[in-house]
Amino acid sequence: MVIDTVLILTALAFAWSMGAHYTGACMGMPYATGSIRLRPALISMAVLTLIGAVVLSRRVLVHVGHGIVTGRVTAGAAIIVIGVAFLLTTLFTRLRIPTSTIQILIFALIGTATASGLGVAWRAVVDLAVLWVLAPFVAAAAGYGLTSIFDRFALFRRADRAARIGQVLVMAGGIASLSMGANDVSNATAVLLSIHLTGPVLAGAIGGVGLAAGVLTWGRPLLQRVAFDIVRMDRTMATAAQLVQAVVVLVAVSFGYFTSMNQALIGAMTGAGLARGQRTIDTGVLFGIVRGWVIGPGAAFILAYGAAWFSRTV
Repeated sequence: MVIDTVLILTALAFAWSMGAHYTGACMGMPYATGSIRLRPALISMAVLTLIGAVVLSRRVLVHVGHGIVTGRVTAGAAIIVIGVAFLLTTLFTRLRIPTSTIQILIFALIGTATASGLGVAWRAVVDLAVLWVLAPFVAAAAGYGLTSIFDRFALFRRADRAARIGQVLVMAGGIASLSMGANDVSNATAVLLSIHLTGPVLAGAIGGVGLAAGVLTWGRPLLQRVAFDIVRMDRTMATAAQLVQAVVVLVAVSFGYFTSMNQALIGAMTGAGLARGQRTIDTGVLFGIVRGWVIGPGAAFILAYGAAWFSRTV
């Protein structure tokens, strides 16, 4: 009972950290363009994230909970996985650097399984890795195409339509928030399925509460980071990029896979910029983000492996 309680609290803490971390990926552009104010952005994202986690996350939860590690996962091993992912995500959020919590979680799982003598379903890992590589390029192509379509047909350019495109952009941010709940809740609570502690609905609800709490209590720094330090886009480009990001992630979720919200967004923004012949992302900041994507998974594997190995030897 005690160790199960510790696991649930750790999962909630990780979900809280993720909720804060992904505010910029979901509502950064609507906020940056003045389409929505800070408080409504955070509140609407929190509500939609919770709905996505409870209603749309089942296939991803089952896939991650039962499809990555083979063998009996103990509550202690699950705590190591979630604890490492929580610490690294919180560190990146503290440094205001977007990263991929999905990749951190998977490599923490692999590190723990390797040190604990459990099997790893490498085919499933390879499938995820291929998706992670392809998603930003697919998002870039789609961002380029959608921005070109908007421009070709002069959509949203008339002055009387400025407010309308702002509303569409906020809607796109809402869809992204919904997809974030469905996509990322499994990071925190799929392990509850692995140890047969809960079913997918309850796991989604627990993680969704944590995600929503993170958005509301600590979401502002990452929201402002994406809004004012990274993005260089007008409302039309931002709408195209945000819609593409949401669709890419929701398509992955519908097949039981999860992918990086940040990587899909960065790819979509890059494609939107190419359609206009503009540089939409600050290069220095982008290099910092890429470093986070590289360092995060490696650090997760090393920390999880070390913690699991130590727990077996004491």
